This record gives sequence, structure tokens and C-alpha cells, in this order.
Amino acid sequence: QVQLVESGGGSVQAGGSLRLSCAASGYIYSSYCMGWFRQAPGKEREGVAAINVIGATTYADSVKGRFTISQDKAKNTLYLQMNSLKPEDSAMYYCAATRWYCQSLKEYNYNYWGQGTQVTVSS
Repeated sequence: QVQLVESGGGSVQAGGSLRLSCAASGYIYSSYCMGWFRQAPGKEREGVAAINVIGATTYADSVKGRFTISQDKAKNTLYLQMNSLKPEDSAMYYCAATRWYCQSLKEYNYNYWGQGTQVTVSS
């Protein structure tokens, strides 16, 4: 059974940093591509960053230069380093896995999802 568990969310002031983690289990992590998504209240879920099996990455324009997605295959763990956080980055953050649509920022391309971790950025 595929399981994705996010952690690392919290409250931070604008300009601060957080590092999110996503621990994966129940499947061959190295065979799947991963992504981070977020959803703010009243808004649709949006893709933030994605990474393929060889480490190539894609970012939403809104986070380029501030967020970095990475992975540790030995630990079956995905990360999202978030720097220079802004109030508009406040949202529930989800990690997701896809077998085929690598580097996609479209949620419908992802098969498995975690439960999310909350990020709140105050001004």
C-alpha cells in the first residue's frame, strides 16, 4: 500500500524558511516521479514543484528562485526547501507521486497523495 506522509509545516514570519519532508513507503520510490502541491482556503490546488527520477526539476513561476525540491532515494524521502516565504505561500502542502507524468505540475497526473502539512506565513 502506497503511503506518503508529509511533515515540517508550521508558522513562520514573512522572509523566513521552512523545509518540508515527504516520507514514502509501499512502492519502489525510484520508479516514481514526485511533486509538491499546495491549496489555500477557497482556492484550487496548484502545483509548486516536481522532480523526475534522475533529478530534473520543474517549478511554478510563483516559487522559482525561492523553493527547491530535492529527494533522497536512499531514504525514500522528498523535500521542499522554502526560503523567502511570503504570506501568499500560506496553504496546505501535499506531496504526490506519479508513475508516468514526470515533472508535471498538474494534479490530475498524480496517482498517490499524502494528507498534507500546513504552512502559515505571517506578515
